[in-house]
Amino acid sequence: MKISLTVLQHELIGLNARVVKSSHPNYVGIAGKVIDETRNTLAIRHENKRKIVTKRVVVFHFTMPDGTVIEIDGKAIVGRPEDRIKKKIRRRW
Repeated sequence: MKISLTVLQHELIGLNARVVKSSHPNYVGIAGKVIDETRNTLAIRHENKRKIVTKRVVVFHFTMPDGTVIEIDGKAIVGRPEDRIKKKIRRRW
C-alpha cells in the first residue's frame, strides 16, 4: 500500500488514534478521538478521560475519514501543528 506523504501534514484533531507501540508501557492501548495537539503531545479522549501522550516515544495508528488506517511514528509529527501543516516533508527512505 502506497501512502502519500501529505498524511504527515494532515490535521490530526478529530481523527481516531490508537497507540500501538511505545517505550512508555502505560501508553500502549490508549485509543480514542484526538481532542488537542501541542508541539510534543496529543490529547486523546480515552474512556471519557483526557489522556496526554508524548508523540516522540510512540507509534500511532490513525483512522482517516475514509476508513484507511495509517501507522505513523510519533517522531515524524513532532512540532507545532500549524507549522507541520505548512512544512515540506523530506523523504527519509
